[in-house]
Amino acid sequence: CFPAVELDPHYVRALLRRAELYEKTEKLDEALEDYKAVLEKDPSVHQAREACMVSLSLSKEKNPHVHHLQICKLKDLGNLVLRPFGLSTENFQVKQDSSTGSYSINFVQNPNNNR
Repeated sequence: CFPAVELDPHYVRALLRRAELYEKTEKLDEALEDYKAVLEKDPSVHQAREACMVSLSLSKEKNPHVHHLQICKLKDLGNLVLRPFGLSTENFQVKQDSSTGSYSINFVQNPNNNR
């Protein structure tokens, strides 16, 4: 039981603490949901972004279908954050360098015109 979150579901610090507790007790789905809730309330929380990315890489290895669903959910979350600025995840083009495995991200002003 986490009374701080029950009293105030927008309390980011309490959500982070609960997510950490879920991680330590291997309740990874619950932890991921809390980290996503944190990002919806405050996209600048590095710990939550990193936890979501780690979860993505683990899900890709274990189950490609779950990985695809998580990517879709993260895109929805990204669109939620970008929408007030008139942007979407479609405005960002991600390319992986095959030699290093690193990624580059480019901004695309009119993504529908470049396809």
